[in-house]
Amino acid sequence: MKISNPAFNYDQLGQSYSGHRRTDPRIAAYVHTALENAKTILNVGAGAGSYEPDDKYVVAVEPSSVMRAQRKTNGKVPAIIGTADNLPFDDDSFDASMAMVTIHHWPDMRKGLQELRRVTKEQVLIMTFDPDALDSFWNAHYFPELIEVEKARYPTIDFITDALGGNCAVQSIPVPLDCVDGFQEAFYGRPEAFLEKEVRLSQSAWGFLTDEVQEQLVKRLADDLASGAWDKQYGHFRTQPFFTCALRLIIAKP
Repeated sequence: MKISNPAFNYDQLGQSYSGHRRTDPRIAAYVHTALENAKTILNVGAGAGSYEPDDKYVVAVEPSSVMRAQRKTNGKVPAIIGTADNLPFDDDSFDASMAMVTIHHWPDMRKGLQELRRVTKEQVLIMTFDPDALDSFWNAHYFPELIEVEKARYPTIDFITDALGGNCAVQSIPVPLDCVDGFQEAFYGRPEAFLEKEVRLSQSAWGFLTDEVQEQLVKRLADDLASGAWDKQYGHFRTQPFFTCALRLIIAKP
């Protein structure tokens, strides 16, 4: 599958995004540990402010007016209007920078990553999903068309580390059963969530499928939940405390 423009239209479809995509404290612990002693942080594609540390000086960059407005609701600092591939900062302006599940929206990902590296003295943190691991989640069985969209949008881990250069570490991040950040893997043990339209609206890949295809995929899961077929094969996920699948945190130092 080829997608000419990977960006999700948050101005049109992101009004309730921050209600479902919130900072999960257990995932945030990995981010905040990786920030180490950095005092000034740049967050690019900052959205509503998830995973921004409260005890650091944060500058946020976000192109969507709808997402910038949600920052006010969440008590986050106002965001600068801008995009990753043309950051309005001098070289080495920040101790560290971060981009949390956003690079798959960037039209020029390589340029955006290079810009992050340019304006950052020390570590650049990228949270993303590894497209090579997406088939490891049961939704690949129920939503294969959705997974094809995801694979077409997410860059490979090698692409990211190559663009950032330097010394890169890649961490696989376990997702807790009651995760409050509503990406797809967050509901590995709560499949009924995918039947809710508001939940799907907070997962941008659904926006690349027609309403007809979405209805078909959701019905496939709903039927198996009603019959017990899902629980027969995947029911153990309902009590599994953590699930490590495709979520990655890349830490790039110069």
